[in-house]
Amino acid sequence: MSFMAGIYIHVPFCKQACYYCDFHFSTNQSLREELIQSITVEFELQKNYLQGEIIETIYLGGGTPSLLSKRELEVIFNSINKHYRVAPDPEITLEANPDDLTKEKIQVLKDVGINRVSLGIQSFEDTVLESLNRAHNSAEAVKSVLDLRESGIHNLSIDLIHSIPGQDSQMLMHNLAKVIELAPEHISVYSLTIEEKTVFGKWAAHGKIKATEETQSAHQFEQVMDTLIESGYQHYEISNFSLPGFASKHNSSYWQQKKYLGAGPSAHSFDGDSRQFNVSNNHLYMKSLKKGIIPFEKETLTLENKINEYIFTSLRTSQGCNLSYLNKTYRHDIGTINATYIQSLITQGYVIVSGGILLLTRQGKLLADKIASDLFATLE
Repeated sequence: MSFMAGIYIHVPFCKQACYYCDFHFSTNQSLREELIQSITVEFELQKNYLQGEIIETIYLGGGTPSLLSKRELEVIFNSINKHYRVAPDPEITLEANPDDLTKEKIQVLKDVGINRVSLGIQSFEDTVLESLNRAHNSAEAVKSVLDLRESGIHNLSIDLIHSIPGQDSQMLMHNLAKVIELAPEHISVYSLTIEEKTVFGKWAAHGKIKATEETQSAHQFEQVMDTLIESGYQHYEISNFSLPGFASKHNSSYWQQKKYLGAGPSAHSFDGDSRQFNVSNNHLYMKSLKKGIIPFEKETLTLENKINEYIFTSLRTSQGCNLSYLNKTYRHDIGTINATYIQSLITQGYVIVSGGILLLTRQGKLLADKIASDLFATLE
């Protein structure tokens, strides 16, 4: 039996640097064509990585993949189709910024087979967008959604950020009302964390900006959960909400431990037993591929790693952590080993256990990472 696998392509180019972003990217696009060619070389070198599994999802992330031309996108898809077995109707997602999406560009996306667009709006407040150094304004964001709809894109995801310094709960509610009015099939909502090497990180170190307090951040996340669930969205993963039937297949594959190949600088791959991390440097990546070598580091997963990854990822989802699966697959019985702790979580109202599935409650979702790490296995 063939399992469905995924391919992720990291496109490391942006027009400008958002002040909060710590992903690998470059604002110098002069080597774009050469880098795309390097990605196709990586596809060829990695053609056996997924062991013939059928590709169900393709995801172009970044960076800003919506900067790519029709020809560059065609080069990528031609290479995938040449070296991999792709399902008849794969989910093909492209992350886009509103300022890139002219009607002509949207038609290009459709022409090359993209059927799902993940739109990085982040906020509908112009002052907030300026403070993040986003390249679009609120009016452009709304127009891009309307243009995507007019073009016939029926699977649209919108990204929002909460806990932005200077964005209060009232502003957040305005953002949620706006996104609900636009009715995307999928909404991702992330909490802004100030990372050390970003502009915000440098400002925070000098006292120019202050992270949102934990209690306020938790309150904003509760606003997000309550508002979107009341509006008919299913909270299927901590940061992700969808209308029924529109959960992201690609992102879900990460939480379900499916295999995936990541191509491009800084991309990650997973084959069930190990993880690979490509170098986060465009020049080193291209230089290495010219010699037919993929520059990556590899981590072989121990039994402890596999158990803890399953606990961490499954608890984040509405499917929850299947205790009997964990026991059967990894011979690890957290229901017994952590019985006292789990009972205390139930008593405090953070989890429920139903039909052998450990699920976080609404309050438990505020402490997801801590609860997961408290349940991690420590094997000899």
